[in-house]
Amino acid sequence: MTETLAGLRRAGAEDRAALEALQRAAYAANERIIGRTPIPLEWDYGAVLRDWEVWLADRDGGLAGALILDLRPDDLYIENLSVAPAAQGSGLGNRLLAAAELRAGQCGRDSLRLLTNALMVRNVDWYARKGFAIERIEEDDGRRITHMVRRL
Repeated sequence: MTETLAGLRRAGAEDRAALEALQRAAYAANERIIGRTPIPLEWDYGAVLRDWEVWLADRDGGLAGALILDLRPDDLYIENLSVAPAAQGSGLGNRLLAAAELRAGQCGRDSLRLLTNALMVRNVDWYARKGFAIERIEEDDGRRITHMVRRL
């Protein structure tokens, strides 16, 4: 039986190629904005599927979105939240974020954390509208990284 979370399904090894394709499509515009390869496109998705929780949203026979979570001792870390270009603006990002909040509650965590590139102003603003606050901004390997938190 497939494990589900708020209408999402838990990814398996068989989803690797589709997940990688989704990520490439979802991050294409980001790459143009930041001028380099976004960190999620550098990941080994075999390790991602093994080490983190990966939840997928299916639509019209393909992947429309992904939520990648790391259950840490003090919080639930959103490693990645991505939406296929064709599904952007449909509310799927809100649904993925709501699933992360639900999962945090299931795991007894009272906060969500994430990071995003500071040049992705649209993303920083979107998370701020969803109740996230900037914890800090740091420079890392030439990237300006915005760390954000949302207390639940």
